[in-house]
Amino acid sequence: MERVADVIIVGGGLMGAATAFFLRQRGRSVILLERGLVGQQASGVNFGNVRGSNRGLYQLPLVNRSRAIWERLPELLGESCEFLPTGRVIVAFNEERLAILERYTRDSAPYGLRMEMVPRAELNARFYFLSNRPIGAAFAPLDGHANPRLTAPAFGRAAARAGANVYENVEVHAIDKVGEDFVVSAGEKGTYRAPVCLVTAGAWANAFSSKFGESVDLVARGPQMSVTEPVPYRIGPAIGISTSDPMEGIYVRQVERGNIVIGGGPRGPAYADLRRAFVIPEHTLNQVQQLKAILPMTRPLNIIRVWSGIESYLPDETPIMGPSSKVPGLFYAFGFCGEGFQLGPGVGDVMAELIDTGSTVTPIEPFHIRRFFKEQAATARTNTAVDAD
Repeated sequence: MERVADVIIVGGGLMGAATAFFLRQRGRSVILLERGLVGQQASGVNFGNVRGSNRGLYQLPLVNRSRAIWERLPELLGESCEFLPTGRVIVAFNEERLAILERYTRDSAPYGLRMEMVPRAELNARFYFLSNRPIGAAFAPLDGHANPRLTAPAFGRAAARAGANVYENVEVHAIDKVGEDFVVSAGEKGTYRAPVCLVTAGAWANAFSSKFGESVDLVARGPQMSVTEPVPYRIGPAIGISTSDPMEGIYVRQVERGNIVIGGGPRGPAYADLRRAFVIPEHTLNQVQQLKAILPMTRPLNIIRVWSGIESYLPDETPIMGPSSKVPGLFYAFGFCGEGFQLGPGVGDVMAELIDTGSTVTPIEPFHIRRFFKEQAATARTNTAVDAD
């Protein structure tokens, strides 16, 4: 059986599910194909930071578009996904890192992040739960956190209610361009046809982009995550550390149920071909050590669960998002380098706009896949000029 739509989306993470939802708001028929369950991979195993702070400035227009959607989740999806707009405090342990925070606070101001510096003398009064180790901090009031395990599935359900055809447990074997259409083959699950195809397949996306001559150096890594037993809810903002030492670079949030979620530190191994990622016990022990040093109140707590997942990373640590550089009708949104959760709703909205209208009001030029092929194009032009002589 062959199913037909305006757009086929390969990959049911947050980017794919959000795009499907927003395409339906624009009246486009959509087929969303997910090998497992919607949100099962990187979108569901990350820390849950909904942060604009400490990103490249080029990402901030997309951050702002996404942040506006996070606020509207109950209206759009009928559920909040446990989004808490609590702000985020980023602490520094030395003058060098404090200066970096000050510079970022200043440089990000034109983008509306509204960050402010908090001197050491005010830290204890504003954030009593912190230890005496930080010498200062920056506070990002528009940041927050949410539940990754809820968010992509919520977008998927909302897309389906809006009329998208969401197919789980469908493994895509191949994507081919046949005439003006893309034909997506899924073995015994059938074939799917559309004039537009969006690849949002995370760590597996390069297998599809390579088919169209756009192979990129995409690698898989595993976030190291842990969570404590519940205690009374006392920590409002998410907490991050500005540091050049990966062992210190943890981040922390407390959910309203009381559990404290910990992420960061060195990442672990992940294997896309095996669909496996691993928690390194030493990394968990380091997280606990760093947690107790920054939040003394957590010293008696036990870790009750650890986990990892398969995230995708690119050499320049910048996602790929936008049209193919070679094939009309083909689009990509993958390689979010462990920083895609906040961006996800905005990515979906932008990709839906781009697919529907051919352009977007949010600048995405730095994300285009063609940045990886500029040298090839220059070489080709040089070779052509030599041959012509």
